[in-house]
Amino acid sequence: MNVHKPVGPTSTQVTAQVRRVFSLLGGSKIAAGHLGTLDPAASGVLPIALGKATRLIPLIEDRRKVYVCTLVLGRSTTTGDALGENVRETPIPPDAPGLFESVLPRFLGAIEQIPPMFSAVHYAGKRLYDFARDGITVDRKPRTAIIHEVRLLDANDEKSILRLRVACGEGTYIRTLCEDIGAAMGVAAHMGSLVREASGPFVLAKSATLEDVGARPLETLLGPESAISLPTVTLDARGSVDFCAGRAVCAGSPNSFGHVFVHDAVRGLIGIGESHGSRIAPRKVLV
Repeated sequence: MNVHKPVGPTSTQVTAQVRRVFSLLGGSKIAAGHLGTLDPAASGVLPIALGKATRLIPLIEDRRKVYVCTLVLGRSTTTGDALGENVRETPIPPDAPGLFESVLPRFLGAIEQIPPMFSAVHYAGKRLYDFARDGITVDRKPRTAIIHEVRLLDANDEKSILRLRVACGEGTYIRTLCEDIGAAMGVAAHMGSLVREASGPFVLAKSATLEDVGARPLETLLGPESAISLPTVTLDARGSVDFCAGRAVCAGSPNSFGHVFVHDAVRGLIGIGESHGSRIAPRKVLV
């Protein structure tokens, strides 16, 4: 599912709400998991896998993200976003957009980021945000993030708020990027609003709201083929039975090596197999 997470709830709470809808629909509790946490104050694309589709999450190769955020200049906060308390204030540079463009090349490609304390990174068996809520700061190791593009969309009249579009790899901290860009500009800064416009193949324009999920749950479901790009193999009735029983089957004509979608004789998806020439070994049986 491609869910449009609203501002307010956590990603886990949204996933739980979706799980409840489909558990009631099916009469039993089902598994559910999301692909990439969005902070409560952020909105946008939150892909959610349901049922046995949760086993397919590792096969989604496209993990690129696209965000639109505001870079607020002149004030840094304890959390790196608009929810934190003031830490430092500085004057706004006279030509903030031009200064931003001048430092931007430093933040393209592979960069090092220190995870913010208010993040879901594990440390000593706890999440960093658990320490942060207790007023504790711990040492964090830098992590490599990939920034594909940062584009200045517009600025407010005072040039104190710059609206940016960021295309990046998985695991990028946008609030840290905003703070670091501000530091390079010589000004205190934090992230204002944040909207995730895309997560891999899932885009905001085609996302479903929680109201859509509640009113028309089945219409919001997407087939795994919409998110995962693999060749397809169709088996006959006997081959389908053997595959679902965990036995390797012959697919007839030779196929390329690697993972494939496996369909039964009526073109229904029954699982993921690993192709070894003309033989298909079951890897994830879905029925």
